[in-house]
Amino acid sequence: MNEVKKFNYKLLMLTTLIISGCSIIYELLISSVSSFLVGDSIKQFSITIGLYMSAMGLGSYLSKHIKNRLFDWFVVVEIAVGVLGGISTLVLFLSNIYIKSYELIMYLEIIGIGTLVGLEIPLLTRVIEDNTKNLRVTLSTIFSFDYIGALIGSIAFPLVLLPKFGYFTTAFLIGALNIVVSLVIIYGYKEYIKNLKSFKIISIVLFILMFIGTIFSDSIASSIEGKLYRDKIILSKQTKYQNIVVTKHKDDLRLFINGNIQFSASDEYRYHETLVHIPMNVAKKTEKVLVLGGGDGLAVREILKYPQVKKITLVDLDKEMVQLSSTNPHIVKLNNQSLSDKKVELVYNDAFKFVEGNKEIYDVIIVDLPDPNNESLNKLYTSVFYRLCGNNLAKTGAMSVQSTSPYYARQAYWCINKTIEEEGFNVIPYHVEVPTFGDWGFQLVTKVPVDVENIKLGVETKFLNSETVDRLFKFSKDEMVDKKDIMTNTLVRPQLLRYYLEAVNVWR
Repeated sequence: MNEVKKFNYKLLMLTTLIISGCSIIYELLISSVSSFLVGDSIKQFSITIGLYMSAMGLGSYLSKHIKNRLFDWFVVVEIAVGVLGGISTLVLFLSNIYIKSYELIMYLEIIGIGTLVGLEIPLLTRVIEDNTKNLRVTLSTIFSFDYIGALIGSIAFPLVLLPKFGYFTTAFLIGALNIVVSLVIIYGYKEYIKNLKSFKIISIVLFILMFIGTIFSDSIASSIEGKLYRDKIILSKQTKYQNIVVTKHKDDLRLFINGNIQFSASDEYRYHETLVHIPMNVAKKTEKVLVLGGGDGLAVREILKYPQVKKITLVDLDKEMVQLSSTNPHIVKLNNQSLSDKKVELVYNDAFKFVEGNKEIYDVIIVDLPDPNNESLNKLYTSVFYRLCGNNLAKTGAMSVQSTSPYYARQAYWCINKTIEEEGFNVIPYHVEVPTFGDWGFQLVTKVPVDVENIKLGVETKFLNSETVDRLFKFSKDEMVDKKDIMTNTLVRPQLLRYYLEAVNVWR
């Protein structure tokens, strides 16, 4: 075959680099969006990677049937990848809203993009081989650029694209980049392309559409997000670590992280009063308090009701979340500007790393972390983490741990209880009814036995009082399990994650 004699070899290498980076970004986009919409990130990433690689193998196999007009086929593939990849996020979100079988659409999207991506490298390899007449050099060169492109894409997605642009803009932007590649081929190798005029028109039109999609992606995202939430969205922000959405209906302000509700202004005081005032009234001293998580400042608001508190250290991974809670007028009104109080020290760090390296001892520790719905959060519910927390807790101190629902996620709740207990702590489970969440549970943790029957609250509250505290420690039959059948949660055996995700699947 003598189709290619003289052409810019370096331009094709650059093309390889770009399409490889785009490919890995589509893979990460689909996995991340599915984790956000459906949950269970391990499952979503595993299925996406496995299915995507298999589809690429299918594409590579199919490439053997393309025997001529290699440049024309390559342009077709790039246009198709650009379109499917560019609208991938939009399709997934719409499927989640309007179609019951979301997984089917997700799988079809993965197979479609993966198959097309699988065609790319074989086609380029054959084009370059026709020029060099050296298969060894062709393969080593093209795969080198392919792997480098994949590295660039895998780094750019979490560090730049997702936090700066979000899901929708990233998809349209990368889709446009694939179509740019088709234009590069069209104008750089026009003498080898048969359907030159048609390809020019199609590529330019589709690039304009992707460019328009990129420009209006925020509006598209707002419109789609509005269908995912009951109330009006007043703020939506993608940080380096999570997606934050704030909604408002009349006086009800709600905060969502990665689609999961964190609080409702209508009843959050029930949760935060129960979380904070039990350990604050059990500990012998309450001068130094550590809050792990709680970037909304609502737990800190309750702690500041105690005049004897001299220092509150709040540790939260996401600086943007804390800054939002310190400046947004709606949240500031709710947390009484607690995060701006001079007693509060803000530390932006992973809770695990903080307790691992901290040398200070605290009288009270409040563990107010999101539910263990992924492997990253699961480590903050392990035996090692609670052991480290114990190293930071005074001998006569007390710690409370947010522990999901003993009704909706019984096994998960009692797994947390047993995991803490097996570290040698005195653990007393308790719970409260929060209308927005339902029955919600906590663990009271101390190093020495304590009496919870005579807790007398000495601060102003909206829900708790000394007479009703006793009810928090009573559980009904359908909230109990036989702990002999429950496994503890460790770093190497994340049993809690399995219990939690099983509960989510039951109640979804």
